[in-house]
Amino acid sequence: METWAGFCPGLHLSLGIWLMIAAHTLQNAKAEITCASCPSPLQLNLEELKLGTRADPTNEPGTLKNIRVEFREVGIADQNAGVENEDETGVSVEDVPRFPQHVSLDKVGAKEDALGSMEESNIGSNKAEEPRKGEDVALRRAKRSGPEFAELSANGWVDAGAPEDRGTLLDGVNKGRSDFRWNRDERRGNNKQDEPKLTSSTFALTGDSAHNHAVVYWSGQNSSVILILTKLYDFHIGSVTESTLWRSTDYGSTYERMNDKVGSKTVLSYLYVCPTNKRKIMVLTDPEFESSVLISSDEGASFQKYRLTFFVLSLLFHPSEEDWALAYSHDQKLYSSVDFGRKWQLIHEHVTPNRFYWSVSGLDKESDLVHMEAHAPDGNVQYVTCRAQMCTEANRNYPFPGYIDISSLVVQDDYIFLQVPTSGRATYYVSYKRESFIQTKLPKYSLPKDLHIVSTDEKQVFAAVQEWNQNDTYNLYLSDTRGIYFTLAMENVKTTRGIGGNQMLDLYEVAGIRGMLIANKRQENQVKTFITYNKGRDWRLLQAPTSDLDGNDIHCILPFCSLHLQLQMSENPYLSGTISTKSSAPGIIVATGNIGSELSYNNVGMYISSDAGNSWRQIFEEEHNIWFLDKGGALVAVKQPSVPTRHLWISFDEGRQWTQHSFSSVPLFVDGVLVEASAENQIMTFFGHFSHRSEWQLIKIDYKSIYSRKCTEEDYQTWHLHNQGEPCVMGQKQIYMKRRPGNYCMLGRDYSRILSAESCICRAHDFECDYGYERRGDGNCRPAFWFNPSTVSRRCSQGQNYFNSTGYRKVVLNNCTKGVKEMYTARKQQCPNRPPKGLSLTTRDGKLTANLGSNVTFVVHLDEGDSLRTNIQLDFGDGTAVSYSNLSWTEEGIKHVYKSAGIFRVTALAENTLGYDSTTLFLHVTCPVEHIQLLAPFVVIRNKEVNITAVVLPSHSRTVTYFWWLGNNTEPVITLDGSISHTFQSEGLHTITVQVAAADTILQDTKTIAVKEFFKSLLLSFSPNLDEFNPDIPEWRQDVGRVIKKALLQVSDFPEEQLLVAVFPGVPTAAELFLLPHKNQSEGKKKKEEKLEQVSDIIVTALNQNLVEFELKPGVRVIVYNTQLTLAPLVDSSPRHSSSAMLMLLSVVFLGLAVFLIYKFKRKIPWINIYAEVNQEKEQEMIGSVGQGDSTPKITLSEFSTSKELMEKELEARVKRGVGNACESTREIPNCTSV
Repeated sequence: METWAGFCPGLHLSLGIWLMIAAHTLQNAKAEITCASCPSPLQLNLEELKLGTRADPTNEPGTLKNIRVEFREVGIADQNAGVENEDETGVSVEDVPRFPQHVSLDKVGAKEDALGSMEESNIGSNKAEEPRKGEDVALRRAKRSGPEFAELSANGWVDAGAPEDRGTLLDGVNKGRSDFRWNRDERRGNNKQDEPKLTSSTFALTGDSAHNHAVVYWSGQNSSVILILTKLYDFHIGSVTESTLWRSTDYGSTYERMNDKVGSKTVLSYLYVCPTNKRKIMVLTDPEFESSVLISSDEGASFQKYRLTFFVLSLLFHPSEEDWALAYSHDQKLYSSVDFGRKWQLIHEHVTPNRFYWSVSGLDKESDLVHMEAHAPDGNVQYVTCRAQMCTEANRNYPFPGYIDISSLVVQDDYIFLQVPTSGRATYYVSYKRESFIQTKLPKYSLPKDLHIVSTDEKQVFAAVQEWNQNDTYNLYLSDTRGIYFTLAMENVKTTRGIGGNQMLDLYEVAGIRGMLIANKRQENQVKTFITYNKGRDWRLLQAPTSDLDGNDIHCILPFCSLHLQLQMSENPYLSGTISTKSSAPGIIVATGNIGSELSYNNVGMYISSDAGNSWRQIFEEEHNIWFLDKGGALVAVKQPSVPTRHLWISFDEGRQWTQHSFSSVPLFVDGVLVEASAENQIMTFFGHFSHRSEWQLIKIDYKSIYSRKCTEEDYQTWHLHNQGEPCVMGQKQIYMKRRPGNYCMLGRDYSRILSAESCICRAHDFECDYGYERRGDGNCRPAFWFNPSTVSRRCSQGQNYFNSTGYRKVVLNNCTKGVKEMYTARKQQCPNRPPKGLSLTTRDGKLTANLGSNVTFVVHLDEGDSLRTNIQLDFGDGTAVSYSNLSWTEEGIKHVYKSAGIFRVTALAENTLGYDSTTLFLHVTCPVEHIQLLAPFVVIRNKEVNITAVVLPSHSRTVTYFWWLGNNTEPVITLDGSISHTFQSEGLHTITVQVAAADTILQDTKTIAVKEFFKSLLLSFSPNLDEFNPDIPEWRQDVGRVIKKALLQVSDFPEEQLLVAVFPGVPTAAELFLLPHKNQSEGKKKKEEKLEQVSDIIVTALNQNLVEFELKPGVRVIVYNTQLTLAPLVDSSPRHSSSAMLMLLSVVFLGLAVFLIYKFKRKIPWINIYAEVNQEKEQEMIGSVGQGDSTPKITLSEFSTSKELMEKELEARVKRGVGNACESTREIPNCTSV
């Protein structure tokens, strides 16, 4: 992983500053600083930067400028750090701790892009948010090119307001001190030495007073060129409206306007510097005006403009090829350029923001390989690799066999991390050196809610895990070299709510000393600071100083009292934050802290350790920013920017004595300091402002005059690293060379940090507990209750050897030898022959459902057994099975495609000569439901059971759940069958609703049923011309039914509400007319029956005389015919057997015989036609009416199909036409229309 060790701009001389100015009211005056590239503790839950409210830029009286300084690092040549080297200025990559700057929720790491900015590395949940409306365009680009900026709050440590308003700093603690303390510090400096003069010059950004945003780039590498881009960002319209580009060739003494060279009307929004060739610069125009890129190859002396067809949100330069770059667009497309932005080629669409990476040298075969996270057409996310200029579908590779969680891909150092979508516990996978992905192993019951990769650059993975029972703390875990097996290093590491709401893990890696960490741990409702010298194997409290600044004794006895440090590093690389170390000054730690029983943010002071945390001294009573000058040979301190100052303090004896120097004649609110520490020049640049109404000031300071000479051999001394007297740290005795305290000489380029390193004899503290083991009270590692130490890997085959853990493993990068090494090292043993045990069967995605026709990947896992001599059989449950001679053939998963839906019993069997083991899962294979149709009679008899059916297309048994709401029931009846029987006990209109759930689809249909004691019905047919205009859709049938009803009402004096007309689907067009009895309770049933009989006769007569017709459209008249009559006694709910009913029954019998005879000899009686309707449940005999004319439509018995048959026939017809498929829906059944 590329940590921020060595990537701080001041150390690489790659300097970038963002300046944002917005007027605010007096009480809100502030100067806010954000950073995209500085070292800082682990940050969790990084939020979008919320821009402050911009006041009227006219600077009316009583208003102050709100100044935000945003720093942007450039010049990082190596995208994938982890090797120790020095740039041209001789600054080591270890100058700052190697932990990442920004780590968001569900993050598995942090990676610096080629601009030196950390990219977010999320696992799980966290998706990239779109920029908020009104944010600064350039600021948004800054966030996308690296991390999202973290913003200091209104009470941040940079405040542009009046002095009386200053003093509130990080975490909202008042840092202001009394005048007595300030004056005492002044006297401390003046009493030590006469103040020498520093050479300085001041430049004010004049002429751009209305501009509220500025970007300053100083590439370093002994270059004298500084570029400043100032902009006017209009918060009302959310874009840049004006810009000015300034260029200096003398380290900032003078500047030249470059607007004429880039185009006087061109509005610029952002500036990039190539990390491998800092003479090459890209400047983007604001897309609100035009989408272009301006390219310079001479440090901004001249530019060429090229049009873009997309809006660049972020850029990622190649770590070694200076002309190669990736660009991410606003529409989630990824482009590549091999000529430094002159031409761009599309790589892939639907790429996840900040989830694309260049190849890692030494690991990827092609230098132009791109790793990315992209969305598949079905919406799932995949890990994709391809070459930048050859990324067609045929050339794309998918290294991980399956889908992954969005925003979970992280490629850094030797590792690739991702998370797979599972319905249960989070599952993380890692690939070490591009090998196959393997699931990471945390302790069995850690049950992580959140996981963050802290670091990967020391041949192992640091992970912070928030477990199921934690809220504001995390546990720190360390992995083996392959990043698979994790063991606990510290519990309950504190998190701090940082600037802008960022959550930061209180964990700090000391620069220059391998294995040394400082952490704040919550313990019994108190937070205490602990230190370790062996990567978390052992921790101890910090010993407090023995005296204060005045020489008074401090009585602080461990473990009841100790020194506690604030571990929040500045998000601005040009302010030191609360703790600072430097690899070129090993053993020196400067931090803000307090003495007591727990960490506090009140009564804090500045403390320093010169012996790597073994002893501490207080150096200031107020918070200061501390920088290392001259490769750490000197310290410079400046008061926190809450108060203005014109002095800086310098110490040459590791903070024991401080001399005061003036850098400005007028007190300056310091918002940032750039340090150019090369051998050729010694320059610092202060950024700030004299007052809340002044313009931005850039003060260049040449501090060479404070040195009297260059250091010689006599100016150095040796220093032995130790841990409370123990000389062996990380298995070595290390001797460092330091400048003698108090020598005012300048260090040379050949200054060596480590003089010698001698390996030590291995002892117990050089070993940590292995995976599955826990350290007990006696200091020994014992198996956890859930771990079986006798388990042998299934990869261990008979005749082979394996390493049997002793419960310990050597701390990674520990260099001890001999001693107890053999005792604690895993022992080589022969693999035993054993039966299979612990067989498990899952799907790749952890789900028990699959869509019909999709590839299902089964994963077989065996805890114990000889994988090479164990036969694996897998029965898919659909009549097919596979067999493998050994388990190694199943490592990539077993794929199968189901051709039918259903619930399948999938069985796996592992068997060898010593025994067998088996396991089973039940897989639901579903086809998405496309159509549901509720089949129910329109009118039913009270107190008689009726069958209701839901027809689902496509029809697949056992995979659909039915939810029935019948009448006024508030709770549904749930069935797995598509039919249900129900008895309606009251008359009236009842609503039936059915919902079907299949896979992730839910469909619903609703019908209204009329419940009556008895009723009459007539089947209707129509003249053939109606079929020509029948589109066969529900809406048409409803409208036609309403028209038919209106036509029938014209020929009969029958109440409208007692008439129901339902038009059947399909052609020829047919309908059913229902005659319902009146609701009058005073009338008897017999009288109601008589009325229905009378109305029926009237309507039948009218129908037979062709008196019922309607106009479908001008010139098209449709005649309605009577087809069949349903007799009233057959739909009567009365249980009595009257004589009339018996006579009617006998009549029906004789009528049936007559119908049979007529049907038998119908060819001899051509004028008679028979009509019948066969109902599914209630067999109702029908009397067919005889047509009186030749116009009567000829309808045969077979043409009266049931509704279900109509649907099936239609589906069959569609299939024959070539438009149907296994999942196609059919038309609806008749709708009951009541107008």
